[in-house]
Amino acid sequence: MLSLDQFASDLFQEVLVKCTSSPTPQPMQEEAFTESVLERLTEHNEVNDWNLCYYEARNQGQRPAAKINAWSLSADGATLDLFTTLYHGEGKAVAVTRAEAEQQFKLARGFLRRALGKIYEELDESHDAFQVARSIYEATESLTTVRLFVLTDGVVRSFEIDEEQLPGIELRYVLWDLEKLSRLQVGTREIISLDFMKDYGGAVPCIATGDATGEYRTFLAFFAAPMLAKIYGEHGQRLLERNVRAFLQAKGKVNKGLQETLREQPHRFLAYNNGLCCTAAEVDVDSDKSGHVRLRRVRDFQIVNGGQTTASIYHAFKKEKTDVSKVVVQVKLTVLTDPTKVVEIVPLISKFANSQNKVNTADFSANDAFHQNLEKLSRTMWAPATGGLAMGTRWYYERARGSYMDDKSRAGTPAQRRKWEEQHPPSQKFTKTDVAKFESTWNQLPHNVSLGAEKNFTEWTLRRQNEGVEASQEYFERLVAKAILFRTTEKIVSAQNFGGYRANIVTYTLAWLSLDKGQWIDLKKIWQRQAIGEPLAKAIEVICHKAHEAIENPERTKQNVTEWCKQEECWLRFRDVKISLPEISSELVAAGSAVASNGGAVAKVNGNGDSNSKATAVEMLARVERLRLDVWPALASWGQKTGSLKPWQITFAGNIGKKLARGKKPPHLECKEALALLDDAQAKGFMP
Repeated sequence: MLSLDQFASDLFQEVLVKCTSSPTPQPMQEEAFTESVLERLTEHNEVNDWNLCYYEARNQGQRPAAKINAWSLSADGATLDLFTTLYHGEGKAVAVTRAEAEQQFKLARGFLRRALGKIYEELDESHDAFQVARSIYEATESLTTVRLFVLTDGVVRSFEIDEEQLPGIELRYVLWDLEKLSRLQVGTREIISLDFMKDYGGAVPCIATGDATGEYRTFLAFFAAPMLAKIYGEHGQRLLERNVRAFLQAKGKVNKGLQETLREQPHRFLAYNNGLCCTAAEVDVDSDKSGHVRLRRVRDFQIVNGGQTTASIYHAFKKEKTDVSKVVVQVKLTVLTDPTKVVEIVPLISKFANSQNKVNTADFSANDAFHQNLEKLSRTMWAPATGGLAMGTRWYYERARGSYMDDKSRAGTPAQRRKWEEQHPPSQKFTKTDVAKFESTWNQLPHNVSLGAEKNFTEWTLRRQNEGVEASQEYFERLVAKAILFRTTEKIVSAQNFGGYRANIVTYTLAWLSLDKGQWIDLKKIWQRQAIGEPLAKAIEVICHKAHEAIENPERTKQNVTEWCKQEECWLRFRDVKISLPEISSELVAAGSAVASNGGAVAKVNGNGDSNSKATAVEMLARVERLRLDVWPALASWGQKTGSLKPWQITFAGNIGKKLARGKKPPHLECKEALALLDDAQAKGFMP
């Protein structure tokens, strides 16, 4: 296990990697730290569906000082999370006093008061805080609970915080300091234990099955609705950590039908509702005189199906003040005997329990074969040595959050850990959401990337599984090349001092480049030299200025920049912007080599013989030019609507049409690919 100082140092290095330059300005590091911590908390279901947003203001008359670094509002407007960050950036454990921690909570509370006081009317609509403040004000009637979070890279010596309350809203105070964050390492998930005897009015009667196979036991019980509401109020989304839908749902909308039944026919709720499907690691039971079993305590309690039922009961009980005293919910509790089979069995229980509703394959992607194979490749493949080094390095795929630090700590002595880090540089660590970000950008979906890491990951997973993409050695090399391209672009954009929206500018810049060059950037060359060439870097610098202008365009229909970047219209406008680039032919795939820079397929083109002869090239170009110009956009549209073409093929067809429309002559290699694509599409039913 890493020491606290080592954890602090590693977390600091992770922040610097996110900033892509060292040293970097404190505000940029604070944002990167906030993002790193929220990513950790999201993976452990402590928070959900957050957005970065920096706002700070001093005392102004009756208005208190205020600050937030991020926020999250549930879909039903009932629960709000506000985050403030106290960042030191020293790479070591710094002591934080109780007064300093209380001041951060006071700033978050100050923002809440300002938002409820209609402060959004005084903010510029382009400011990210405008959307936050307006959303909070509009949720005034539905808002029941606000969690105020303080995130810090220091160590808080006293957690005895003065928890001031506001009328009509329950305020909860949550502190995540360095010590508490270090416990979120792999295998240190904080589990939920329920003591029915001590905290919930006594043991719960149930029916128990035998343990015929030695694999699991099942208990059938009935939970009183007030008790269930209390459990949810205390533990929230952490109850749904193993619910496959929790990843997608955030804090889903309250079901109107459930609310109506609870309000008007509570005695029929049991008849109408399917109940909960839950799991636990251990149970403590006893038997009464009649032989009936009673649940006294459960350890590692999770709701794998029934999250909406639970949230709806909580909403009715807490916000609507509905009398749910006569409501009971049936519960099937599965207790797994072998803890090593939790990862295998629980997702399947969740999958089949959710079978009454459509469950996307993306719900089960965290442990699927693609990610496992990608992890294996990252542990065995060496990147080419650069800069005169005798040995190359590895690109470390962190499938499970915290595994990088965990593997480093197991390397042995301090000297061995330093050697391990030299072979696995922090700058070459990437996560599953990073993979989705690199791939979605390459496939010209910057608006999806702008939705946020988790939502983009979901969208990308669905596309990947539909296309049947597999993690091969070739895929891994190309993925790393895209990572190098992305992270180099981050550095270039940071150097321009745009003042904000770096993440959006980066993905829009590379999406435009990918589209303009038809994904023909030589990824193999980037992998081999572990860097992009100077011509490509200069082109990226030119494009990023245009991307910055586009996303801050005043014609963005009054939306703030962050929300505008999430709209497909933003991308559709920017992709048609004409940009004059410096010469980058040396950075593109050469004719006669393995080409087709798509998601993983590589078309082999013979460099000799008739296929590359002058006569054949002229003939192919003539055939392409003889076709009507609207054939290519029609092909792209058909491929997108029917799903018969891969994203790179749709893009490629659109690019051919644009080149011809501008009077450009596609090279022989592109003509060959275009005609082959058209023939294949016609065989599948495309009618020009």
